[in-house]
Amino acid sequence: MAVTQKQQKKKPGVNWVEVGKLTLLILLVLGLAVGLAKPLANKLQERLGLDLRGGVHVVFEAVPTPETPVTADSITRLIATFRNRVDALGVTEPVIQPEGSRRVVVELPGVKDPEEAVRVLPRTAHLEFKTEDGKTVLTGKDLIDARAQLNPGNNEPVVLLKFNKKGAEIFGRVTTANVQRRIAIFLDDQLLTAPVVEEPITTGDAVIRGGYETLKEAQQDAVLLRSGALPVKVKLMEKRSVGPSLGKDSLDRSLRAGMIGIAFIFIFMLLYYRVPGLVADLSLFVYGLIVIGIFLLINATLTLPGIAGFILSFGMAVDANIIIYERLKEELKTGKTLRAAIDAGFRHAFRAILDANVTTLIATAVLYYFGSGPIRGFAVTLSIGILTSMFTAIMFTRFVLHLVARSRLILNPKAYGA
Repeated sequence: MAVTQKQQKKKPGVNWVEVGKLTLLILLVLGLAVGLAKPLANKLQERLGLDLRGGVHVVFEAVPTPETPVTADSITRLIATFRNRVDALGVTEPVIQPEGSRRVVVELPGVKDPEEAVRVLPRTAHLEFKTEDGKTVLTGKDLIDARAQLNPGNNEPVVLLKFNKKGAEIFGRVTTANVQRRIAIFLDDQLLTAPVVEEPITTGDAVIRGGYETLKEAQQDAVLLRSGALPVKVKLMEKRSVGPSLGKDSLDRSLRAGMIGIAFIFIFMLLYYRVPGLVADLSLFVYGLIVIGIFLLINATLTLPGIAGFILSFGMAVDANIIIYERLKEELKTGKTLRAAIDAGFRHAFRAILDANVTTLIATAVLYYFGSGPIRGFAVTLSIGILTSMFTAIMFTRFVLHLVARSRLILNPKAYGA
């Protein structure tokens, strides 16, 4: 029997270098997911919103007066003053935002003493120094700092005041002209103390003493003075508390439902799409890490609608992978090589993914613009998730699939659902 001289070309074997890269990538992603799971969960626990952590929800309305009309600028300054006071109270992740043209909503998650916060926020904090003739000689507008402490000599609570250069000059002139006379100190028209001036004070420092029974009272006034006076008068319209037990129950149920849903998604993708399904599961791990990292980076507050937005965006990330893999299957059925089918599948799927995500982003923009509070949180969370899902589906998933193709580890079209 004649033997032909033409030799058959052997099919290329497994590329173990690419297999090694693929293995390292899988181990890296899984290692990060396992290693960062608990630290990230603890960080998120610190950023739970009012509905999950408990706290107080209050609504203030600005009241116009002939001297101080309510304007957009005064509401902006009111919010800034509220934020300064809340920060001084040590509240983590407060939500302070306008509602309509005259109202401000303040949500304080996890506050230890809600009543104290509600008492401190609406106080006008108008500081005045008056001489014996009743004339106001200095106000709090020239104050730059106020600190409460115990007097080392007699353990008496006092508030130490520090004025700016202009205030120091005024205070120096006033104390020089009123030696051995009293200067009364008023806060919101209430007399705190009326000490006798023993000598001129030109350093810009002053002390409020004799008006406090406890250090806590002194600290409250110091907070008010540091944050400045309210630009307009306000009245309390609504106050309600959210119990932490309700928040914990909602959080536990949401997390349980999310975990079950995500587990079913992972199993479905693996069984139905096989190798691409495994790549999708790996991509979803990366997606989750990136989204949570962004939440922590922008100091986002995690609310129940926010969790709903995250779960919905997770579903959309899966949807993007499904669109890609269905196109990949169609390309493989036409007889294309794996690498060619991957390129064609991504090229044809990109338009559908882009259209779906852009329309959803438009909807989230409308929700954010017209909504407030939890609605805005849902819109922000969903937007972050959509943008991240596009990155992981188009960039990461494509990179891993090409890595699988270059490794030539699995070339049978049946392993790709075709």
